[in-house]
Amino acid sequence: MKTRLMMIASALLASLICLPASAQPAQGPGGMGGGMNGMGPGGGAGIMQGGQRARAPRDCSQAPNPAACTAQREARTQAREACKNTAGPQRRQCMQEQRQNVDCAKAGNPQQCEARKMAYKECQGQTGPARRQCMQQKMPPVDCSKAPNQARCEQHQKARAACQDKIGPEHKACLREQFGVK
Repeated sequence: MKTRLMMIASALLASLICLPASAQPAQGPGGMGGGMNGMGPGGGAGIMQGGQRARAPRDCSQAPNPAACTAQREARTQAREACKNTAGPQRRQCMQEQRQNVDCAKAGNPQQCEARKMAYKECQGQTGPARRQCMQQKMPPVDCSKAPNQARCEQHQKARAACQDKIGPEHKACLREQFGVK
């Protein structure tokens, strides 16, 4: 009788200990479970899809320039479609080439769009930090008189000028120093 009681108690104890573990949600892609945020597996932004982090589409009706937002969304969709069969560095190169096909007439700032396309052409063939630095040097300074926050725009221009010759961690450290971020 005592052994039967011990077996029942052991089975009950084991089931109580294992119950919380069996009630946990299944692990989704990337080791992310549903958790307590109300998102089920594959249910939202941040879940890996096809190697890329998926984001919820931006609501273009809330954008400052809905036409430019819609045009940018369409261009991004076309670029993804054109580069869907590539991966790694080839995909990155394909996406950069597709960005050249943007219609600057629909852009929020057509002059800046054209300047960016020219900078892309001049920096073609470079990659990584060298490409980033080339792009920064080739892009003309932003006209802060048209910016919504002129003081902030001017602060960014000063930081850009002060840190233009640095790359990688030194560039980030320089920007932190310019903006007073620890």
